[in-house]
Amino acid sequence: MPAPQRTVRRCLALAAAVLSTAAPLALAAPAAHAAPGPKASPSATPPAQTSTVGGARLGRPGTQVDLAGGVPVLPKDVTARSWIVADAESGEVLAAHNAHWRLAPASTLKMLFADTLLPKFPKTMTHKVTPEDLAGVGAGSSLVGIKENETYTVHDLWLGVFLRSGNDAVHVLSSMNGGVEETVRDMNAHAEELQALDTRVVSPDGYDAPGQVSSAYDLTLIARSGLQKKDFREYCSTVRAKFPGETKKDKEGRAVRESFEIQNTNRLLTGDYDTDVYQGIAGVKNGNTTNAGATFTGVAERDGKVLLVTVMHPEKQEHNGVYKETARLFDWGFKAAGKVEPVGELVPPRSVATDGKPGDGDFGEAGGTGVADPRAAASASAASGTGGMGIALAVAGGVLALLAGAAFLVNRRWPLPDLVRRRR
Repeated sequence: MPAPQRTVRRCLALAAAVLSTAAPLALAAPAAHAAPGPKASPSATPPAQTSTVGGARLGRPGTQVDLAGGVPVLPKDVTARSWIVADAESGEVLAAHNAHWRLAPASTLKMLFADTLLPKFPKTMTHKVTPEDLAGVGAGSSLVGIKENETYTVHDLWLGVFLRSGNDAVHVLSSMNGGVEETVRDMNAHAEELQALDTRVVSPDGYDAPGQVSSAYDLTLIARSGLQKKDFREYCSTVRAKFPGETKKDKEGRAVRESFEIQNTNRLLTGDYDTDVYQGIAGVKNGNTTNAGATFTGVAERDGKVLLVTVMHPEKQEHNGVYKETARLFDWGFKAAGKVEPVGELVPPRSVATDGKPGDGDFGEAGGTGVADPRAAASASAASGTGGMGIALAVAGGVLALLAGAAFLVNRRWPLPDLVRRRR
């Protein structure tokens, strides 16, 4: 059944409930988020109970999918501890596996770093790097090659973050933002605003740190938010670029700034000897550390459908395994889109939810987002520039209000304008 029809059906069911009870409607429930200070699971076994933000089924361990007639079966060779397949625009979760399992995120956490800091500095702004800027970069970190006492534009630094996953670029930008501690506070606050409540930031670059966690669900929320930003879309889809090197003296004694080429480490975007460029890929971010294993969130488009897939820690030790498993899930998602019943949704940011509670639409028992007036929510959404995503309704009463809410939900999407599709 097409998504708009499913949404109308749900809203009409709510209308019937109002008529039968003649009481105000409230889609609220106990808070879905667990106690503060989330911790990574200490073993390879998912916890029996996790957050239910986005829907009750997303809090269950194991694979969640509705395989009805005409829906293709999931690929069998996906070994990730956690993964999710979602519609990037409607927010529907098509299938998931341990979606809220709190795991080490590695450099996929840089998506939150970028979504938090990108609006703060114009890309033409310049910064001369000091030794203090690079203090605290972890041993063995991925680096783009930033040098002390050299000047870089903000544009250069973001290319270093997205293409080479440069922890040195992250630390320079963090220094410009008031330091690592201030940046960590900003990132945690932004995660809270996005309702990425499984996420706790300790190091802004994703470097392994005690207590630093996220989840496939949260990383997908974060990517979806970042993709609303034009600069974010352009950086995460860039295949290769020139990066400033050291300033040296030429034969005549003149100072000459060298440059070198950097290439994106996202193998679905660039390809590799055993991995093809994925048709329609447009980003987003990969990561790999000892504690996290391989992690990846990708966005791709085919035939007008835009999907997000996040894969965390494949168990199978295979070269480029995280990309291969992501590609298999993308293939399934494009075949299943429009045929499979969603098992949850990607919730909107808190600023879109007027009651400030985690929301899950009509997908389960976890706290409803509760928009009291659909028209007011639409105005707030337009003012904030965040677009929209299948918001749960809590209308004060009356069939007309519910029917207005049905039309609002059917037409409410979070489009990705000018999505940069560098690879088809």
